[in-house]
Amino acid sequence: MIERVKSAMVGLGAGWVLTLMLVLSVVSLAIMLERAWLYWSLRDDVPTLMRDLGRLLRSGDLDGARKRLEASPSAEAAVVIAGIVEAGMGADAAEEAMLGASALQKLKLEKRLTFLGTLGNNAPFIGLLGTVIGIVGAFDELGKAKNATLTGASQVAPEAVMANIAEALVATAVGLLVAIPTVASFNWFQRIVRATLANTDALSHVLLAHLRATGEGGANVEEAMAAAAGHAERPSKAPSKAARSKDAE
Repeated sequence: MIERVKSAMVGLGAGWVLTLMLVLSVVSLAIMLERAWLYWSLRDDVPTLMRDLGRLLRSGDLDGARKRLEASPSAEAAVVIAGIVEAGMGADAAEEAMLGASALQKLKLEKRLTFLGTLGNNAPFIGLLGTVIGIVGAFDELGKAKNATLTGASQVAPEAVMANIAEALVATAVGLLVAIPTVASFNWFQRIVRATLANTDALSHVLLAHLRATGEGGANVEEAMAAAAGHAERPSKAPSKAARSKDAE
């Protein structure tokens, strides 16, 4: 069985490994460009957006806050808009809506990153497979040369052996060339995703703080008004001193 596997490996050579690496490198490059364009299109000045949102919420302009967020192309703004839509149902409803929107945005931002991570981790091993195939082919040529005549060995074996060794080294180099930029881009994209989610959380808390403060303030105002109304009604219900004296007479 070992001889069959060796024959298959030597017969196929490492060329198919190089072709596979070339196809994977083209796919990974396309994904890197697509992800970079997406993140570039979603960029915005989040600190400025947060200041504008807080200012509009403090002034009670919820519609203005929504319009300001809709003018932003960022994923952070899309999440907070979902909370503003449900703001009339209370802070808890707005929080749940933003959690759902944040999960969808996370899926959108992390799309296809798994491929980059997998390729970056396994490209060196694919190149190593081509290296092993090339070395097996080199040793196979040496075995053939040993059983050949002295003239045939000196003319054919060195060229065949060197060709297989060169093919093995090329496979290793191609695997590293594919893995290094893929891993670097994957780490960079992951950092962008984490920063976006952190900004989303910060903006969400600005809206939630406003909604909860407004809700508690409204409840306190109602309680104060009810208490004031109660105190105002009590004197009118109790008879005055003059009235009690008149009744006594």
